[in-house]
Order: sequence, then structure tokens, then C-alpha cells
Amino acid sequence: MSETTETRRTLTGVVVSSRMDKTATVLIERKVKHPIYGKYIRRSSKLHIHDADNACQEGDQVTIEQCRPLSKSKSWRLVDIVGRSE
Repeated sequence: MSETTETRRTLTGVVVSSRMDKTATVLIERKVKHPIYGKYIRRSSKLHIHDADNACQEGDQVTIEQCRPLSKSKSWRLVDIVGRSE
């Protein structure tokens, strides 16, 4: 039997809310090139993540990975806290 090496999507963002139990909201920003004008535009999305230990706080820089759906709105899991807020 051969092992399947599954690569999961990982993203980096900033925690904007950590008031829920075992859940945090992360703001993901990316830059997209405008198809006609060529200018780069900032696009953002907020994702709910599973934080089992309630470790992250607002303002923290975190790395998250995609996982199976844990609830209606949670399909991402906390991997690492890259930088703490001051």
C-alpha cells in the first residue's frame, strides 16, 4: 500500500475576533491584478477557524489550514500563531 501525501491549503491572516468558544475569525487579504487596468486591488475574506485551546487573541498573525467541515461555517483549523499582538 502506498501512502497518499495530501497537501492541504494553508493561508496566513490576522485574527479580528476571538470572542467565541473554540472559534476565531481570521481576516485574509490578497492582492489581485485588475483585468483591464493592471492595478493591484486588495481583496479580503473573513474565515471562521477552529481554535481548540482558545490560544489566539485579536491582532495575532496566524497560519491556518483547510480541513473537513466542523460546523456550518468552520472548515479551517489553526496551525500556528506566527506573531503575537502587542
